[in-house]
Amino acid sequence: MVRLRRVVPTKCGDVLVKLEWENPTGSMKDRMANAVISAAENDGRLKPGYTVVEYTGGSTGASLALVCAAKGYSIKIVSSDAFSQEKLDQMAALGVELTLVPSEGGRTTKKLILDMIEAARGLSQEPHTYWTDQLNNHDSIAGYYALGEEIWSQTKGEVDAFVHCVGTAASLRGVATVLKRHNPGIRIVAVEPAESSVLLGGQPGPHKIEGVGIGYIPPLWDPTLVDEILPVKTDDAKEMARRLAREEGVFADTSSGANVVAALQVAERLGPGANVVTLMADSGLKYLNTDVYRRR
Repeated sequence: MVRLRRVVPTKCGDVLVKLEWENPTGSMKDRMANAVISAAENDGRLKPGYTVVEYTGGSTGASLALVCAAKGYSIKIVSSDAFSQEKLDQMAALGVELTLVPSEGGRTTKKLILDMIEAARGLSQEPHTYWTDQLNNHDSIAGYYALGEEIWSQTKGEVDAFVHCVGTAASLRGVATVLKRHNPGIRIVAVEPAESSVLLGGQPGPHKIEGVGIGYIPPLWDPTLVDEILPVKTDDAKEMARRLAREEGVFADTSSGANVVAALQVAERLGPGANVVTLMADSGLKYLNTDVYRRR
């Protein structure tokens, strides 16, 4: 966990970022992948010789592929050209059989997510297949309980707010469940793309914050755990990701940039002495050839 120093304004609370790229594939999704595969093995949904199937923007796919490689399962992933080539290459390197669904100009849309889900559904009809179905899989929530405990421990219980983007909502829900159990007064702030602010009742729209903002309310979303929802524009998220790299030496993805944009708003409001925690969900190494970091 790192305290940001240069992007944080004066007369502002502290913003602490947990570096989730320290997980084996460079993503927080390793936590949920291990949880969903282990749970399915334990109750017999996943048996030796089965193939795992999932739809994903890439990070979940790489995480599942790592776990499957270690445990001896084959894996088929549905993804899209909307997501970085690095993530597609990482999945392929880990043994994934990829199916790519075309996007609308490389942007994440509700239609793209639904098309990917249907493609995965088709693959899941094959015999000896286990579909992890991340948007509906409650096992993934428990995968983030340990993350919540780590945040509580590493801050010594001195955390005033937790801020995080919503994709499947599993990570926000898992961390929030643990933090609220320790201290019900901790403020939980959900972040979503401003161009597709459906959690605030807006219309779905295309955006370029990979891995979040599916265009409709995710089935795992639990509004009772959330105190506030903040929309962040794609351009602002990208610019913050660049600033984090250049000014803080924190090399992360666009959703992490969005996390920090929102966390700074919360920290300014709470003022000096407050601790606001957010996540660096993915390594910037997965986005080198996107317009976030590509030299222009």
